[in-house]
Amino acid sequence: MSTSTDHGRPDPEASTLALTRDGRPVSDRGDTVCVVGAGASGLTAIKNLKEHGFGVDCYERETGVGGAWNWRHDRSPVYASTHLISSRPFTQFPDFPMPDDWPDYPHHSRLLSYFERYADHFDLRGHIWFGTEVVRVEPVAGDRWDVTTRSTGGYGPERTSRYAAVVIANGHNWSPKLPRYEGLEEFRGEIMHASSYKDPAQLRGKRVLVVGAGNTGCDIAVEAAQQASRCWHSTRRGYWYAPKYVLGRPADQVNDALLALRVPLRVRQWLYHWTLRLTVGDLTRFGLPKPDHRVYETHPIANSQLVYYVGHGGIAPVPDVARFHPYAVELSDGREIDPDLVVFATGYLPRFEFLDPKVLGDDAGEGRPKLWLNAFVPGRPTLAVAGLVQPDSGIFPLSHWQSVLFARLLRLRVTRPDRAAAFAARVSAKAGERYAGPVKDSSRHWFEVGHADYLRAVQRALLDLEASR
Repeated sequence: MSTSTDHGRPDPEASTLALTRDGRPVSDRGDTVCVVGAGASGLTAIKNLKEHGFGVDCYERETGVGGAWNWRHDRSPVYASTHLISSRPFTQFPDFPMPDDWPDYPHHSRLLSYFERYADHFDLRGHIWFGTEVVRVEPVAGDRWDVTTRSTGGYGPERTSRYAAVVIANGHNWSPKLPRYEGLEEFRGEIMHASSYKDPAQLRGKRVLVVGAGNTGCDIAVEAAQQASRCWHSTRRGYWYAPKYVLGRPADQVNDALLALRVPLRVRQWLYHWTLRLTVGDLTRFGLPKPDHRVYETHPIANSQLVYYVGHGGIAPVPDVARFHPYAVELSDGREIDPDLVVFATGYLPRFEFLDPKVLGDDAGEGRPKLWLNAFVPGRPTLAVAGLVQPDSGIFPLSHWQSVLFARLLRLRVTRPDRAAAFAARVSAKAGERYAGPVKDSSRHWFEVGHADYLRAVQRALLDLEASR
Protein backbone atom coordinates (compact mmCIF):
# COMPACT_ATOMS: atom_id res chain seq x y z
CA MET A 1 0.00 0.00 0.00
CA SER A 2 1.34 3.43 -0.91
CA THR A 3 1.85 6.19 1.63
CA SER A 4 1.80 9.94 1.13
CA THR A 5 3.72 13.01 2.23
CA ASP A 6 2.13 15.76 4.31
CA HIS A 7 1.16 17.46 1.02
CA GLY A 8 -0.81 14.45 -0.25
CA ARG A 9 1.84 13.42 -2.78
CA PRO A 10 2.85 9.74 -2.82
CA ASP A 11 6.25 9.16 -1.23
CA PRO A 12 8.33 6.60 -3.16
CA GLU A 13 10.77 6.27 -0.27
CA ALA A 14 7.97 5.05 2.03
CA SER A 15 7.05 2.07 -0.16
CA THR A 16 8.17 -1.54 0.12
CA LEU A 17 11.90 -1.98 -0.46
CA ALA A 18 13.34 -4.48 -2.97
CA LEU A 19 16.64 -4.84 -4.83
CA THR A 20 17.60 -4.18 -8.44
CA ARG A 21 19.41 -6.82 -10.48
CA ASP A 22 22.77 -5.29 -9.53
CA GLY A 23 21.93 -5.12 -5.83
CA ARG A 24 20.85 -1.48 -5.52
CA PRO A 25 17.92 -0.80 -3.18
CA VAL A 26 14.65 -0.06 -4.98
CA SER A 27 11.38 1.30 -3.67
CA ASP A 28 8.51 -0.82 -5.01
CA ARG A 29 5.61 1.45 -5.96
CA GLY A 30 3.18 -1.37 -6.65
CA ASP A 31 0.59 -0.49 -9.32
CA THR A 32 1.71 3.15 -9.59
CA VAL A 33 2.58 4.52 -13.05
CA CYS A 34 5.58 6.77 -13.66
CA VAL A 35 5.30 9.76 -16.00
CA VAL A 36 8.50 11.42 -17.24
CA GLY A 37 7.95 15.15 -17.76
CA ALA A 38 5.25 17.65 -16.77
CA GLY A 39 4.79 19.44 -20.07
CA ALA A 40 1.55 19.30 -22.05
CA SER A 41 1.76 15.56 -22.77
CA GLY A 42 2.91 14.67 -19.27
CA LEU A 43 0.12 16.65 -17.63
CA THR A 44 -2.62 15.01 -19.66
CA ALA A 45 -1.05 11.60 -18.98
CA ILE A 46 -1.19 12.23 -15.22
CA LYS A 47 -4.77 13.43 -15.44
CA ASN A 48 -6.06 10.51 -17.52
CA LEU A 49 -4.21 7.86 -15.54
CA LYS A 50 -5.67 9.33 -12.35
CA GLU A 51 -9.17 9.23 -13.82
CA HIS A 52 -8.71 5.55 -14.59
CA GLY A 53 -7.79 4.80 -11.00
CA PHE A 54 -4.00 4.62 -11.15
CA GLY A 55 -1.54 6.12 -8.74
CA VAL A 56 0.91 8.39 -10.58
CA ASP A 57 4.40 9.71 -9.84
CA CYS A 58 5.63 12.33 -12.32
CA TYR A 59 9.25 13.50 -12.43
CA GLU A 60 9.93 16.95 -13.88
CA ARG A 61 13.48 18.24 -14.19
CA GLU A 62 12.38 21.89 -14.05
CA THR A 63 10.67 23.78 -11.24
CA GLY A 64 7.28 24.28 -12.89
CA VAL A 65 4.81 22.77 -15.34
CA GLY A 66 4.58 23.65 -19.02
CA GLY A 67 7.60 21.93 -20.55
CA ALA A 68 8.56 23.62 -23.81
CA TRP A 69 5.91 26.31 -23.29
CA ASN A 70 7.54 27.56 -20.10
CA TRP A 71 10.25 29.77 -21.55
CA ARG A 72 11.97 30.04 -18.17
CA HIS A 73 13.01 26.41 -18.55
CA ASP A 74 16.54 25.72 -19.77
CA ARG A 75 15.40 23.46 -22.60
CA SER A 76 12.50 25.57 -23.80
CA PRO A 77 12.67 26.52 -27.52
CA VAL A 78 10.16 29.34 -26.96
CA TYR A 79 11.17 32.94 -27.74
CA ALA A 80 9.53 36.22 -26.81
CA SER A 81 7.20 36.47 -29.81
CA THR A 82 6.16 32.80 -30.01
CA HIS A 83 2.48 32.22 -30.74
CA LEU A 84 0.54 29.10 -31.62
CA ILE A 85 0.63 28.12 -35.29
CA SER A 86 -2.49 25.97 -34.85
CA SER A 87 -5.65 27.80 -33.88
CA ARG A 88 -7.15 27.67 -30.41
CA PRO A 89 -10.04 25.19 -31.01
CA PHE A 90 -7.67 22.63 -32.56
CA THR A 91 -5.00 23.05 -29.88
CA GLN A 92 -6.89 22.90 -26.59
CA PHE A 93 -7.44 19.71 -24.61
CA PRO A 94 -10.90 18.30 -25.39
CA ASP A 95 -11.98 18.35 -21.74
CA PHE A 96 -10.48 21.74 -20.81
CA PRO A 97 -11.29 24.45 -23.39
CA MET A 98 -9.32 27.66 -23.62
CA PRO A 99 -11.27 30.84 -22.79
CA ASP A 100 -13.61 32.02 -25.56
CA ASP A 101 -12.19 35.55 -25.42
CA TRP A 102 -8.65 34.40 -26.23
CA PRO A 103 -7.33 35.19 -29.73
CA ASP A 104 -7.21 32.60 -32.50
CA TYR A 105 -3.45 32.16 -32.05
CA PRO A 106 -2.58 32.76 -28.37
CA HIS A 107 0.82 33.99 -27.17
CA HIS A 108 3.09 31.54 -25.36
CA SER A 109 2.46 33.26 -22.01
CA ARG A 110 -1.23 32.41 -22.31
CA LEU A 111 -0.33 28.79 -23.08
CA LEU A 112 1.72 28.58 -19.89
CA SER A 113 -1.15 29.99 -17.85
CA TYR A 114 -3.44 27.45 -19.53
CA PHE A 115 -1.23 24.55 -18.41
CA GLU A 116 -0.96 25.95 -14.89
CA ARG A 117 -4.75 26.22 -14.67
CA TYR A 118 -5.10 22.71 -16.12
CA ALA A 119 -2.77 21.34 -13.43
CA ASP A 120 -4.67 23.14 -10.68
CA HIS A 121 -8.14 22.27 -12.00
CA PHE A 122 -7.38 18.54 -12.09
CA ASP A 123 -5.23 18.65 -8.94
CA LEU A 124 -2.09 17.35 -10.62
CA ARG A 125 0.71 19.15 -8.79
CA GLY A 126 0.60 16.75 -5.84
CA HIS A 127 1.77 13.98 -8.15
CA ILE A 128 4.77 15.88 -9.58
CA TRP A 129 8.29 15.80 -8.20
CA PHE A 130 9.75 19.07 -9.45
CA GLY A 131 13.49 19.61 -9.77
CA THR A 132 13.97 15.88 -10.29
CA GLU A 133 15.46 14.38 -13.43
CA VAL A 134 15.20 10.80 -14.61
CA VAL A 135 18.61 9.16 -14.96
CA ARG A 136 17.66 5.65 -16.05
CA VAL A 137 14.54 3.70 -17.02
CA GLU A 138 15.20 -0.06 -17.07
CA PRO A 139 12.84 -2.97 -17.78
CA VAL A 140 12.55 -5.68 -15.12
CA ALA A 141 10.67 -8.96 -14.92
CA GLY A 142 6.90 -8.90 -15.16
CA ASP A 143 6.76 -5.92 -17.54
CA ARG A 144 7.72 -3.59 -14.70
CA TRP A 145 10.23 -0.73 -14.74
CA ASP A 146 12.97 0.56 -12.47
CA VAL A 147 13.18 4.34 -12.66
CA THR A 148 16.27 6.02 -11.21
CA THR A 149 16.08 9.72 -10.37
CA ARG A 150 18.16 12.45 -8.78
CA SER A 151 17.95 16.18 -8.21
CA THR A 152 18.31 18.19 -11.41
CA GLY A 153 21.93 19.06 -12.07
CA GLY A 154 23.29 15.85 -10.60
CA TYR A 155 23.25 16.91 -6.98
CA GLY A 156 22.37 14.49 -4.20
CA PRO A 157 22.04 10.71 -4.24
CA GLU A 158 20.23 8.70 -6.86
CA ARG A 159 16.99 6.94 -5.94
CA THR A 160 15.41 3.97 -7.75
CA SER A 161 11.68 3.20 -7.70
CA ARG A 162 9.87 0.30 -9.35
CA TYR A 163 6.71 1.01 -11.34
CA ALA A 164 3.98 -0.98 -13.02
CA ALA A 165 4.21 1.16 -16.17
CA VAL A 166 5.97 4.23 -17.60
CA VAL A 167 4.82 7.08 -19.84
CA ILE A 168 7.65 8.97 -21.55
CA ALA A 169 6.65 12.59 -22.09
CA ASN A 170 9.99 14.39 -22.10
CA GLY A 171 9.30 16.27 -25.37
CA HIS A 172 11.11 16.18 -28.69
CA ASN A 173 11.94 19.84 -29.31
CA TRP A 174 14.81 20.47 -26.92
CA SER A 175 17.93 18.72 -28.30
CA PRO A 176 19.28 20.94 -31.10
CA LYS A 177 20.02 19.42 -34.48
CA LEU A 178 23.23 21.13 -35.56
CA PRO A 179 24.45 21.04 -39.16
CA ARG A 180 28.03 20.42 -40.24
CA TYR A 181 29.74 22.64 -42.76
CA GLU A 182 33.27 22.85 -44.04
CA GLY A 183 35.11 25.70 -42.33
CA LEU A 184 32.48 26.29 -39.63
CA GLU A 185 35.06 26.07 -36.84
CA GLU A 186 37.14 28.84 -38.43
CA PHE A 187 34.25 31.28 -38.85
CA ARG A 188 34.95 34.43 -36.80
CA GLY A 189 31.35 35.60 -36.55
CA GLU A 190 28.77 34.65 -33.94
CA ILE A 191 26.96 31.33 -34.28
CA MET A 192 23.87 30.21 -32.40
CA HIS A 193 21.13 27.62 -32.67
CA ALA A 194 17.52 28.81 -32.59
CA SER A 195 17.16 27.09 -29.20
CA SER A 196 19.27 29.94 -27.76
CA TYR A 197 17.20 32.67 -29.42
CA LYS A 198 14.92 34.44 -26.96
CA ASP A 199 14.53 38.11 -27.89
CA PRO A 200 14.81 40.37 -30.98
CA ALA A 201 17.46 42.41 -29.14
CA GLN A 202 19.88 39.58 -29.99
CA LEU A 203 19.54 40.59 -33.66
CA ARG A 204 19.54 44.36 -33.37
CA GLY A 205 21.91 46.15 -35.71
CA LYS A 206 23.61 42.95 -36.92
CA ARG A 207 24.00 41.36 -40.32
CA VAL A 208 22.06 38.15 -39.78
CA LEU A 209 21.95 34.91 -41.75
CA VAL A 210 19.09 32.59 -40.74
CA VAL A 211 19.55 28.99 -41.90
CA GLY A 212 16.40 26.87 -42.03
CA ALA A 213 12.86 27.28 -43.32
CA GLY A 214 10.76 25.80 -40.54
CA ASN A 215 8.26 27.91 -38.66
CA THR A 216 10.93 29.02 -36.20
CA GLY A 217 13.40 29.96 -38.94
CA CYS A 218 10.76 32.03 -40.70
CA ASP A 219 9.76 33.76 -37.45
CA ILE A 220 13.37 34.68 -36.70
CA ALA A 221 13.91 35.91 -40.27
CA VAL A 222 10.85 38.15 -39.93
CA GLU A 223 12.19 39.58 -36.66
CA ALA A 224 15.61 40.07 -38.23
CA ALA A 225 13.96 42.00 -41.05
CA GLN A 226 12.72 44.46 -38.42
CA GLN A 227 15.74 44.56 -36.10
CA ALA A 228 18.89 43.62 -38.02
CA SER A 229 20.85 45.86 -40.37
CA ARG A 230 20.53 43.12 -42.98
CA CYS A 231 18.90 39.69 -43.14
CA TRP A 232 19.58 36.72 -45.41
CA HIS A 233 17.39 33.62 -45.22
CA SER A 234 18.98 30.39 -46.46
CA THR A 235 16.87 27.37 -47.42
CA ARG A 236 17.85 24.04 -48.97
CA ARG A 237 14.65 23.69 -50.97
CA GLY A 238 11.46 25.54 -51.77
CA TYR A 239 8.57 25.39 -49.30
CA TRP A 240 4.88 26.20 -49.26
CA TYR A 241 4.19 29.30 -47.18
CA ALA A 242 0.62 29.24 -45.90
CA PRO A 243 -1.22 32.31 -44.62
CA LYS A 244 -2.62 31.92 -41.13
CA TYR A 245 -6.04 33.05 -42.34
CA VAL A 246 -7.97 31.77 -45.37
CA LEU A 247 -11.49 32.95 -46.28
CA GLY A 248 -11.55 34.94 -43.06
CA ARG A 249 -10.92 31.88 -40.88
CA PRO A 250 -7.79 30.30 -39.39
CA ALA A 251 -6.30 28.12 -42.12
CA ASP A 252 -6.35 24.91 -40.07
CA GLN A 253 -10.09 25.28 -39.49
CA VAL A 254 -10.70 25.51 -43.23
CA ASN A 255 -8.47 22.48 -43.82
CA ASP A 256 -10.27 20.52 -41.10
CA ALA A 257 -13.62 21.17 -42.75
CA LEU A 258 -12.26 19.53 -45.91
CA LEU A 259 -10.91 16.59 -43.91
CA ALA A 260 -14.28 16.14 -42.20
CA LEU A 261 -15.87 15.88 -45.63
CA ARG A 262 -13.29 13.19 -46.58
CA VAL A 263 -12.10 15.28 -49.52
CA PRO A 264 -9.36 13.26 -51.30
CA LEU A 265 -5.75 14.36 -50.88
CA ARG A 266 -5.32 15.29 -54.55
CA VAL A 267 -8.37 17.55 -54.42
CA ARG A 268 -7.16 19.19 -51.21
CA GLN A 269 -3.77 19.76 -52.79
CA TRP A 270 -5.42 21.40 -55.81
CA LEU A 271 -7.54 23.64 -53.57
CA TYR A 272 -4.45 24.59 -51.54
CA HIS A 273 -2.49 25.52 -54.67
CA TRP A 274 -5.45 27.53 -55.94
CA THR A 275 -5.71 29.37 -52.60
CA LEU A 276 -2.00 30.15 -52.58
CA ARG A 277 -2.16 31.53 -56.12
CA LEU A 278 -4.94 33.90 -55.01
CA THR A 279 -3.21 34.98 -51.79
CA VAL A 280 0.59 34.92 -52.04
CA GLY A 281 1.05 34.22 -55.75
CA ASP A 282 4.20 32.85 -57.38
CA LEU A 283 6.98 33.26 -54.83
CA THR A 284 9.77 32.48 -57.28
CA ARG A 285 9.51 36.08 -58.51
CA PHE A 286 10.91 37.13 -55.10
CA GLY A 287 13.87 34.77 -55.44
CA LEU A 288 12.39 32.00 -53.32
CA PRO A 289 13.07 28.54 -54.80
CA LYS A 290 10.22 26.60 -56.31
CA PRO A 291 9.11 23.69 -54.08
CA ASP A 292 10.27 20.30 -55.33
CA HIS A 293 7.26 18.57 -53.79
CA ARG A 294 3.51 18.87 -53.62
CA VAL A 295 1.80 20.59 -50.73
CA TYR A 296 1.27 18.39 -47.64
CA GLU A 297 4.41 16.40 -48.51
CA THR A 298 6.26 18.61 -46.05
CA HIS A 299 4.85 20.49 -43.10
CA PRO A 300 3.48 23.78 -44.53
CA ILE A 301 5.01 26.94 -43.10
CA ALA A 302 2.28 28.91 -41.29
CA ASN A 303 3.58 32.46 -41.61
CA SER A 304 1.75 35.46 -43.03
CA GLN A 305 4.66 37.89 -42.63
CA LEU A 306 7.59 36.21 -44.39
CA VAL A 307 6.29 36.98 -47.87
CA TYR A 308 5.55 40.55 -46.77
CA TYR A 309 9.13 41.21 -45.69
CA VAL A 310 10.61 39.39 -48.67
CA GLY A 311 8.45 41.57 -50.91
CA HIS A 312 9.60 44.70 -49.08
CA GLY A 313 13.28 43.78 -49.30
CA GLY A 314 13.73 43.18 -45.57
CA ILE A 315 14.61 39.52 -46.14
CA ALA A 316 16.94 38.39 -48.91
CA PRO A 317 16.28 34.73 -49.87
CA VAL A 318 19.50 32.81 -50.56
CA PRO A 319 20.22 29.13 -51.33
CA ASP A 320 21.86 26.57 -49.09
CA VAL A 321 25.20 27.23 -47.42
CA ALA A 322 28.14 25.52 -49.13
CA ARG A 323 30.95 26.32 -46.70
CA PHE A 324 32.20 28.86 -44.19
CA HIS A 325 35.24 31.11 -44.43
CA PRO A 326 36.72 33.09 -41.53
CA TYR A 327 34.85 36.28 -42.49
CA ALA A 328 32.29 35.12 -45.05
CA VAL A 329 29.76 32.43 -45.88
CA GLU A 330 29.86 30.85 -49.34
CA LEU A 331 26.51 29.82 -50.81
CA SER A 332 25.78 26.88 -53.09
CA ASP A 333 25.48 29.23 -56.10
CA GLY A 334 29.02 30.57 -55.52
CA ARG A 335 28.04 33.89 -53.97
CA GLU A 336 29.58 35.04 -50.69
CA ILE A 337 27.84 37.01 -47.96
CA ASP A 338 29.30 38.53 -44.80
CA PRO A 339 27.00 37.97 -41.79
CA ASP A 340 28.28 38.65 -38.31
CA LEU A 341 25.57 36.42 -36.77
CA VAL A 342 24.40 33.04 -38.10
CA VAL A 343 21.26 31.51 -36.58
CA PHE A 344 20.79 27.81 -37.26
CA ALA A 345 17.04 27.17 -37.18
CA THR A 346 17.71 23.57 -38.15
CA GLY A 347 15.33 21.82 -35.80
CA TYR A 348 15.65 19.24 -33.07
CA LEU A 349 16.17 15.52 -32.67
CA PRO A 350 14.28 13.43 -30.11
CA ARG A 351 16.40 12.24 -27.23
CA PHE A 352 15.64 9.65 -24.56
CA GLU A 353 18.88 9.86 -22.64
CA PHE A 354 17.59 7.72 -19.77
CA LEU A 355 16.56 4.74 -21.91
CA ASP A 356 18.42 2.23 -24.07
CA PRO A 357 17.34 3.15 -27.64
CA LYS A 358 16.79 -0.53 -28.47
CA VAL A 359 13.94 -0.65 -25.94
CA LEU A 360 12.01 1.68 -28.28
CA GLY A 361 13.00 -0.25 -31.39
CA ASP A 362 15.61 2.35 -32.35
CA ASP A 363 18.36 -0.11 -33.18
CA ALA A 364 20.40 2.53 -35.02
CA GLY A 365 20.31 4.90 -32.05
CA GLU A 366 19.35 7.87 -34.25
CA GLY A 367 16.34 8.93 -32.16
CA ARG A 368 13.62 7.41 -34.36
CA PRO A 369 11.65 4.84 -32.32
CA LYS A 370 9.62 2.17 -34.05
CA LEU A 371 6.17 2.58 -32.50
CA TRP A 372 2.51 2.01 -33.25
CA LEU A 373 0.43 5.20 -33.25
CA ASN A 374 3.75 6.92 -32.47
CA ALA A 375 3.11 5.86 -28.88
CA PHE A 376 3.06 2.09 -28.26
CA VAL A 377 6.22 -0.03 -28.10
CA PRO A 378 6.28 -3.54 -29.61
CA GLY A 379 6.91 -6.13 -26.90
CA ARG A 380 6.60 -3.53 -24.13
CA PRO A 381 2.90 -3.33 -23.18
CA THR A 382 3.56 -1.22 -20.08
CA LEU A 383 5.61 1.46 -21.83
CA ALA A 384 4.23 4.35 -23.90
CA VAL A 385 5.54 7.56 -25.45
CA ALA A 386 3.22 10.57 -25.34
CA GLY A 387 3.36 13.54 -27.70
CA LEU A 388 5.87 12.16 -30.21
CA VAL A 389 3.86 13.46 -33.16
CA GLN A 390 4.13 16.35 -35.61
CA PRO A 391 0.51 16.92 -36.66
CA ASP A 392 -1.04 19.25 -39.20
CA SER A 393 -3.00 20.78 -36.33
CA GLY A 394 -2.64 21.07 -32.54
CA ILE A 395 -0.77 18.36 -30.66
CA PHE A 396 -2.52 18.49 -27.27
CA PRO A 397 -5.72 16.65 -28.28
CA LEU A 398 -3.60 13.85 -29.74
CA SER A 399 -1.58 13.54 -26.52
CA HIS A 400 -4.84 13.44 -24.55
CA TRP A 401 -6.26 10.52 -26.52
CA GLN A 402 -2.93 8.69 -26.52
CA SER A 403 -2.92 8.71 -22.72
CA VAL A 404 -6.60 7.71 -22.52
CA LEU A 405 -5.86 4.72 -24.74
CA PHE A 406 -2.82 3.73 -22.68
CA ALA A 407 -4.73 4.05 -19.38
CA ARG A 408 -7.54 1.83 -20.71
CA LEU A 409 -5.01 -0.70 -21.96
CA LEU A 410 -3.38 -0.87 -18.52
CA ARG A 411 -6.79 -1.40 -16.93
CA LEU A 412 -7.58 -4.14 -19.46
CA ARG A 413 -4.39 -5.97 -18.45
CA VAL A 414 -6.11 -6.52 -15.09
CA THR A 415 -9.69 -7.18 -16.20
CA ARG A 416 -9.11 -9.03 -19.50
CA PRO A 417 -5.46 -10.03 -19.86
CA ASP A 418 -6.28 -12.13 -22.93
CA ARG A 419 -7.65 -9.09 -24.77
CA ALA A 420 -4.69 -6.97 -23.61
CA ALA A 421 -2.37 -9.61 -25.09
CA ALA A 422 -4.27 -9.42 -28.39
CA PHE A 423 -3.81 -5.64 -28.40
CA ALA A 424 -0.07 -6.10 -27.74
CA ALA A 425 0.15 -8.42 -30.75
CA ARG A 426 -1.46 -5.74 -32.90
CA VAL A 427 1.11 -3.21 -31.67
CA SER A 428 3.91 -5.48 -32.86
CA ALA A 429 2.24 -6.04 -36.24
CA LYS A 430 1.53 -2.38 -36.92
CA ALA A 431 4.62 -0.69 -35.51
CA GLY A 432 5.90 1.96 -37.88
CA GLU A 433 2.51 2.47 -39.57
CA ARG A 434 2.16 5.99 -40.97
CA TYR A 435 -0.76 8.37 -40.55
CA ALA A 436 0.18 10.94 -43.14
CA GLY A 437 0.36 11.09 -46.91
CA PRO A 438 3.68 10.87 -48.78
CA VAL A 439 6.21 13.12 -47.04
CA LYS A 440 9.87 13.99 -47.53
CA ASP A 441 12.27 11.53 -45.93
CA SER A 442 13.98 13.81 -43.44
CA SER A 443 14.23 13.92 -39.65
CA ARG A 444 11.90 16.91 -39.64
CA HIS A 445 9.10 14.67 -40.93
CA TRP A 446 9.78 11.49 -38.97
CA PHE A 447 6.73 11.99 -36.78
CA GLU A 448 4.43 13.70 -39.28
CA VAL A 449 0.77 12.71 -38.92
CA GLY A 450 -2.49 13.91 -40.37
CA HIS A 451 -4.52 14.66 -37.27
CA ALA A 452 -7.83 13.42 -38.72
CA ASP A 453 -6.45 10.04 -39.84
CA TYR A 454 -4.53 9.69 -36.60
CA LEU A 455 -7.52 10.39 -34.37
CA ARG A 456 -9.65 7.96 -36.36
CA ALA A 457 -7.01 5.26 -35.75
CA VAL A 458 -7.01 6.01 -32.02
CA GLN A 459 -10.80 5.94 -31.98
CA ARG A 460 -10.82 2.50 -33.62
CA ALA A 461 -8.38 1.23 -31.00
CA LEU A 462 -10.49 2.68 -28.17
CA LEU A 463 -13.66 1.07 -29.53
CA ASP A 464 -11.84 -2.24 -29.80
CA LEU A 465 -10.71 -2.01 -26.17
CA GLU A 466 -14.22 -1.02 -25.08
CA ALA A 467 -15.66 -4.10 -26.80
CA SER A 468 -13.15 -6.22 -24.92
CA ARG A 469 -14.26 -5.16 -21.46
